[in-house]
Amino acid sequence: MKRMTEDERLLQIDGESARQFTHTDPWRVLRIMGEFVEGFDSLAGTGPAVSIFGSARVKEGEPAYAAAIETARLLAEAGFAIITGGGPGLMEAANRGARAAGGPSIGCTIELPFETGANPYVDLEVRFRYFFVRKTMFVKYASAFVIFPGGFGTLDELFEALTLIQTGKVHNFPIILFESAYWEGMLRWVRDTLLREGKVSQADLELLRVSDDPAEVRDLIVQAHAERQPAADQRSVERRSTEGLREATQE
Repeated sequence: MKRMTEDERLLQIDGESARQFTHTDPWRVLRIMGEFVEGFDSLAGTGPAVSIFGSARVKEGEPAYAAAIETARLLAEAGFAIITGGGPGLMEAANRGARAAGGPSIGCTIELPFETGANPYVDLEVRFRYFFVRKTMFVKYASAFVIFPGGFGTLDELFEALTLIQTGKVHNFPIILFESAYWEGMLRWVRDTLLREGKVSQADLELLRVSDDPAEVRDLIVQAHAERQPAADQRSVERRSTEGLREATQE
């Protein structure tokens, strides 16, 4: 029998759930809050990281699987933790590459009706009930996204990240599409339809990079991370200066 997940319960609307609203939803908010706290607590010490996404249906031996291993391995050797959804396929390949390089291999898994558990290459599993909490962790603790070929879930992560950058929520955050042939049709549609009709701008298109080379992916992310650090350091200095001025004023 299919087991109902917490996401499904949250979004379900029927007579019984409406009658029980005051008994269930307030407590669910506390559970959601607890899930955020657990995620923050587990990942706060991660250091620089890269979130890697891709299909769970890709098998070992396929070219994309080998490419994901190599990309994650190079990034881990460059000092980045690797964060995936913790499942099989390309997520497994990325965790496998991180472990091969001796880097942190993290899996943010999600409760599903038919659970598979974390892949065997995950060293730190953080388990979530709610997709939106899990997606926050992917962005909050990552310096970049690498998007391998995938389906609806992969596309969801891709377009959410693009929206966050487009609207100024995050900055200097590379999004790299791996395997140009796979993404060619989508990018053509974005250029020929969205851009032509004014739904996006040319600057929006430039948020995306495309690569077929794991070493190039590593170099792009290393460069972006280096450029991001001075701004972060400056904000830290400004914050400390403001706090010092406030303390001096209060004395």
